[in-house]
Amino acid sequence: MANLPRQDDNLPSSSKDYEPNLRDQHESLQSTSSESIKAVAIYEVVKGVGALLGAMALWSWHNNLDHWLTMIAAFWQRRFGQLLAPQVDSAVQIAQQASKNWPIFLLLIVAYASLRFVEAYGLWQDRTWAYWFGVLGYGIFIPIELYYLLANPFDWFNFAILVLNVLIVIVVYRNMKRKGLI
Repeated sequence: MANLPRQDDNLPSSSKDYEPNLRDQHESLQSTSSESIKAVAIYEVVKGVGALLGAMALWSWHNNLDHWLTMIAAFWQRRFGQLLAPQVDSAVQIAQQASKNWPIFLLLIVAYASLRFVEAYGLWQDRTWAYWFGVLGYGIFIPIELYYLLANPFDWFNFAILVLNVLIVIVVYRNMKRKGLI
């Protein structure tokens, strides 16, 4: 027992004693930012899945798309009245164009969904390129959304999309700053 080193209580504790505490603080900061980025990644996956569902509908119904669109629009109006009526009308017009050139639209939809999935993967895996892609991808649409919001009659749906995109840009930007990317 005489050969064992003695710890002197008067000496300051080594940095090893503080490492777990600092590591816990760092991990809690990291998990907070990671959780917000993971929420954005999940949102990207939802958008990608929604696009693929639209592509499947176009693939399945391209021959009778006008019939299906009429039924869906009538159901929407009976069920929800004028709620999101401009968006439904816009979607119907786009889908009618898609039915005329459905292979091209199908390709565009699949490309869009692929981009959403690639961005979601990059954000989930904490890749630097995904942060830049997210900030630029959402940030570029903010002026356009502001223009449509100001140039057209006020629409809560467009306002909500604008707010959501601004929030996503803020979340991704803050995480970029924490990582020292900007």
